[in-house]
Amino acid sequence: MKLTTAAFGLGALTVATSLSAQMPSRTGQDERPQAVSEAKEPQLKPSGGALKAIVDLQNAVNASDYANVPAKVAAARAVAKTKEDRYIIAQLHLKAALAAKDNAGMAAAIDAVASSGYVDSAKSAQLYQSLGATLYNAKQFDQASAALEKAIAANPNDSETLIMLGETRNAQGRKAEAVAQLQRAIQVTAAAGQKPREEVYKRALGLAYDGKLPVSGELARQWVTAYPGPESWRNAIAIYRNTTKPDVEGTLDLLRLMQTTGALNDGADYSLFASAAAEQGNYVEAQSVLDAGLAARIVDPTRPDFRDIITGLKAKPKLTDADLAEAVKVAQTGTAMVRVGDRYFGLGQYDKAADLYRKGIAKGGVDANVANLHLGMALARSGDKAGATAAFNAVSGPRADIAKYWLLYLQTKG
Repeated sequence: MKLTTAAFGLGALTVATSLSAQMPSRTGQDERPQAVSEAKEPQLKPSGGALKAIVDLQNAVNASDYANVPAKVAAARAVAKTKEDRYIIAQLHLKAALAAKDNAGMAAAIDAVASSGYVDSAKSAQLYQSLGATLYNAKQFDQASAALEKAIAANPNDSETLIMLGETRNAQGRKAEAVAQLQRAIQVTAAAGQKPREEVYKRALGLAYDGKLPVSGELARQWVTAYPGPESWRNAIAIYRNTTKPDVEGTLDLLRLMQTTGALNDGADYSLFASAAAEQGNYVEAQSVLDAGLAARIVDPTRPDFRDIITGLKAKPKLTDADLAEAVKVAQTGTAMVRVGDRYFGLGQYDKAADLYRKGIAKGGVDANVANLHLGMALARSGDKAGATAAFNAVSGPRADIAKYWLLYLQTKG
């Protein structure tokens, strides 16, 4: 990729001096020419002792005599007395280096500008940022890194420079450090009261996931929090599933969250959802998922995996409300009540499901974490945000992270 800078590119810089080649007249009057600065900057006056050397340097630069510029820069620096002298010399050096496309010369000139004492840290940071972009685009990644580090030292809270350093770290093969810089960019932007751009979250997450870094899950949740939507939800849940490999029931609960957030939009997701629901005995839910996929033209019934699922479901019993009412009557254990609650959840009857989950928890002998997770899901779907939050917060152990994703859904739905 190619880096650009928001402030300005090095190629857009102009030298801030235009010295006359004339020397003081023989009359003894001081006719020393002044350096003309960029717009809105005060005029620069080289010292008398440095004037001749600076004029010689300017003449070489204007004549494109780049081979002699280094020697004339050294000669001018040797007699420089003031910060204005040092700045004028550095700017002339920078002008020559830019014209000659001499990256090493640009770096040396910008170091001289920054150390001249004439410019503030913000200006130095801009120069180093632009230099970093130029060096990055020239694939001189180590040199680009050094320049961008200097920019950050001058202005630690510039998010764009942090992003550029992150990309440079990635180009250097230092993926973990790249992600860390992008995270810093997100943090400083948020600390300034601004919303980080979505592409920064996505880039940080992509690098972290490719690098199999533990921070992937946290970055995915941050992305969803800042930009909740089908894409962020689908990626966040997919990353969690790929990195943790939950069991069938955990996978089903995550797919239910994808369905709830509108993130269920791929044939493979529908296939997995229907298979997981059927494996859990939720045949009505499995069928309704397939029907929704068919209606959305995402499920292709001629595809072998869907054909097998559809065929298998035809032979499975589809419990009616009457069947479930009878199942409730004969349920003797807490686990049995929770499983009947799951059937009601699959039918979209969330209030009845929640009632049975509560009864199952009270009865005892159940996996309380699964029961509370499913209770929270049913309450979330029925609109009881407070009750759902309490249920999710009661989940611990292996299901806790799944509960956190459902909690995140409650927080982002408004």
